[in-house]
Amino acid sequence: MPTTALTRNEARERARVLSDVHYDVTLDLTGDDRTFGSETVVRFRCADPGSASFLDFEAEEIERIEFNGALADKVHEQNRLALEGLQAENEVRILARCAYRRDGTGLHRFADPVDGEIYLHTQFEPFDAHKVFACFDQPDLKGTVALSVTAPADWQVVSNNAVDIHDKVTEGAARWTFVPTLPLSTYLIALVAGPFHVERSRHGDIELGLYCRQSLAEHLDAEEMFEITRQGLDFFTDAFAYPYPFGKYDQLFVPEFNAGAMENPGCITFSENYIFRSRVTEAARRQRANTALHEMAHMWFGDLVTMRWWDDLWLNESFATYTAFLAAAEATRFTDSWAAFASGIKAWAYAQDQLPSTHPIAADMVDTDAVRVFFDGITYAKGASVLKQLVHWVGRDAFIEGLRGYFRQHEYGNAELGDFLAALELGSGRDLGRWSKEWLQTSGINTLRADLEAADGSFTSVAVVQEAVPDHPTLRAHRLALGLYDLEDEGLSRRRQIELDVSGARTEVPALAGERVPDLFLINDDDLAYAKVRLDPRSLDTLAARLGDVRDQLARAVCWGATWDMTRDAELPARRFVALVAKHAAAETDVGLLQNLVSRAQSAIDRYADPARRSELRALLARDARTAMEAAAPGGDTQLVWARTFISAADSPDDLGLVRQLLDGSVELPGLAMDTDLRWHAVICLASGGTLGEDAIVAELERDPTDIGARRAATARAARPDAATKAATFTALLGDQDLPLATLRALAAGLFQPGQDDLLRGYVVRYPDTLGRVWANHDGETALLLTEGLYPSSIIEESVVAAADRALEREDLPGPGKRLVAEARDSTLRALRARAVDVAAGDQR
Repeated sequence: MPTTALTRNEARERARVLSDVHYDVTLDLTGDDRTFGSETVVRFRCADPGSASFLDFEAEEIERIEFNGALADKVHEQNRLALEGLQAENEVRILARCAYRRDGTGLHRFADPVDGEIYLHTQFEPFDAHKVFACFDQPDLKGTVALSVTAPADWQVVSNNAVDIHDKVTEGAARWTFVPTLPLSTYLIALVAGPFHVERSRHGDIELGLYCRQSLAEHLDAEEMFEITRQGLDFFTDAFAYPYPFGKYDQLFVPEFNAGAMENPGCITFSENYIFRSRVTEAARRQRANTALHEMAHMWFGDLVTMRWWDDLWLNESFATYTAFLAAAEATRFTDSWAAFASGIKAWAYAQDQLPSTHPIAADMVDTDAVRVFFDGITYAKGASVLKQLVHWVGRDAFIEGLRGYFRQHEYGNAELGDFLAALELGSGRDLGRWSKEWLQTSGINTLRADLEAADGSFTSVAVVQEAVPDHPTLRAHRLALGLYDLEDEGLSRRRQIELDVSGARTEVPALAGERVPDLFLINDDDLAYAKVRLDPRSLDTLAARLGDVRDQLARAVCWGATWDMTRDAELPARRFVALVAKHAAAETDVGLLQNLVSRAQSAIDRYADPARRSELRALLARDARTAMEAAAPGGDTQLVWARTFISAADSPDDLGLVRQLLDGSVELPGLAMDTDLRWHAVICLASGGTLGEDAIVAELERDPTDIGARRAATARAARPDAATKAATFTALLGDQDLPLATLRALAAGLFQPGQDDLLRGYVVRYPDTLGRVWANHDGETALLLTEGLYPSSIIEESVVAAADRALEREDLPGPGKRLVAEARDSTLRALRARAVDVAAGDQR
């Protein structure tokens, strides 16, 4: 479809001449199920009278436009309303009808199949506010918003501010008029409406609200969410020396939400994935707490002080990511959060930073279309990792002091990276120019290895060698620690640690000359630096035998991360990584790290291992998972993780039979509840293996007749190894534009399954031409999903690379689509390299 993007240059020019923006927005949600009434009055100043500008607005029908007291032309192009002959003071009034959305953007409409109730929520980041009201849809034209909403009288209607007036309009409708907001960027304006269940509480003078739809009310974990909210508000208020700035604090779980959560001030929206309908591990609760704290950090960094343009999206998201982990570790019960950071956030960053689409942390966002694909591992995870390193370098006290000045200086305004760095320089006294150039303006990740020489059991020389790839040759300065670990009766314990600066291609470590050679030499002990690390042969042999005995949790996470990086980089055969997990994962005490390990083992089997050994390795993982599941404490997190792993890995008739028996209840494992989520996991896995048919999927959907159940059933059907089913799924993904984006995502999740290569090869050659249809017929969010979801990712063959090459040659595939194809292509090439190494390792036996 033709782009309606806003370019950075257009935004700069508009911000240069326009200011003092005020919106009066009136919405009527009582009409039909396709459109809603939208009236906007925009008042603003122009510094250059006589010049021209434009409003952003996407509407089904524009009924009337008044510009400075006169009727104006209702015609608009590319979702823009031209404003010619601006005066010093201007007023525009637009009366229109806008469309409800099914793709999670604009004003999304959802009908609950359980009870028929209607729920609405907005999602405006980065450039979708104009799908609901006419506005200058860019972050640096902040405006106040006076919102009035007419809706069914039995609904809850929630926005950024508290309700000022709530009055009856007709017998079945009411009007909610909200207190006008303080200056906000348009992407942060929010509206949520529907017959929500609500729980309320207070924290000091802050009203707290927690909302979910009625059919999920029994699963709402209100007390835990309120506890995290209070702890976070106290932590951030104290750290930033700035009280929470937006009055109330409502958190709303909304259906078919596209992201994890969104930081709309006073009206934070969350995915319903964070409402746990079944038993979950403590790691899942930690992740939910982290997400809540991430959005809360944005109240200050992002909402109070907002980026001027999307080039600084990374700073917005990286700051919230880093400070959420800091708050979780220091203010909540999740004191082990930094280990989760090492095994999760950094792994995401490392993977993203090795893709052909890697980019500097400070990205070049030329327009709003580019922004949509930059919500990635560089923006969130690498940036957060680098900030963590920066805090260690400048000192935490100096970092906090700089932040406090930053918030006071730029409150309710916009700022740029330079403003942030200036505040930290003032707080720390350090010059951050070199740091910014080295870390924020270059791409790629460095690899650190130890060059060790020894005689008579002691080091004669130690050096840290730094490498970069040719495409991204920067060698950076790192502040890191080296750990020396010895085998003792109780495990691998740290004997000594030294902290040092590493820079250039080689850094000598004279302090370790004469030191006894340890059993494990660990670069980046305590996970201070952002770099891949390699293990020397002695250390790797030690870990092969005793990795589960590394006593320090964070060190263990770094070791696991290093072995996984070596596997992905084709330096360690996949079979060795699977053997490591099979031997040592059962000793892992951090359930989040355990979940990561078994997930990586399954990826290693399906993508990186010799395909001829797939059944053998799956059997190995299934055997050890079954043993660990049966030995685990009944009802505990570990039992649940191993049960899910066993179900995923089950391949033999015996193992598959046990999964069927667990599902039908003929076999029960003490403490293991085959609840809704675990049942669907089993159904999808069995369907993918061809041992469960349509009747069983229908029966499961009857047990769970919710929209969530319908999406799980869609995934299960799509996963079945049946040619007709695959064809129907492919057709549904391409042909039905009325399906919600959430349903399309569920179908795509089931289409390409490992082990179904013969069935799916026919779709490889069709992929390039398919993309032409996708981008011609779908809006951005849907097109991006289908570009990624229709890529034959489960097939690791050169033919897939060739299909990707043909897709990249298409002139009708826009830049964001080409980025996704290039990333997927690189993933296939990486898997081919890893498979070659694993095959060779088998040949060498």
